[in-house]
This record gives sequence, C-alpha cells and structure tokens, in this order.
Amino acid sequence: FDRPLYEVKAGLFKGLSHPLRIRLLELLADGAEHGVGELQEATGLEASHLSQHLAVLRRQHLVVSERRASNVYYRLAFPEVAELLAVARGLLGSIVAGDLARAADMASLPELPR
Repeated sequence: FDRPLYEVKAGLFKGLSHPLRIRLLELLADGAEHGVGELQEATGLEASHLSQHLAVLRRQHLVVSERRASNVYYRLAFPEVAELLAVARGLLGSIVAGDLARAADMASLPELPR
C-alpha cells in the first residue's frame, strides 16, 4: 500500500478483469462461506486454475480464506464487493438497454435506395 492510490485502484480493477473471477465473486456475494470444492463445482474450473484465480482475488483483498481441517473456505472480504458487483450489473443493464434501443432505432429507419 505504499504505491499511489490510483495504482492500487488499478490493481483492484485488474483483479476484477477476468470473467471467472467475476463469477467467483458473484457466487460469494450471497454473504456465505463457500468451500473450494463447491466453487470448483459451480465454475467447472480445474483445481489449479481455481486456485490461481482465488489467489488474485486474495492479493487484491477482495476475498478472504480460512482453512478448517483439510478444507478451505472463502468469503468476500468486504460487503462493498457485493455492492460493486450490483452497481456493475446495473450499469451493464443500462448499456445493453441503450444498445437495444439504438438497434430498434436503426431498424425503424427507411431503406436507402440502392
């Protein structure tokens, strides 16, 4: 954390920049702890790939893990992560709706002479 804040923020967004990491965060956004096996089943990732993605999320302080016996459980580090995902989903909905509206506008234009 001795880097400038904008660099730390960029690292946060890099941590969010992979679709499978977003999927993992969405699974954890229910507020419950989830075991590695459960996350692996829900994502279909190989154990090594899942571990790499979870390590990125841990490094960016988006998730925390806890080992109990031979199992590791993950949860969101902060409830604001779930809020961020909800805001991003709302923004995406607005973007998609905007594109659909533009597509409808284009379809209603008269044909051009050939």
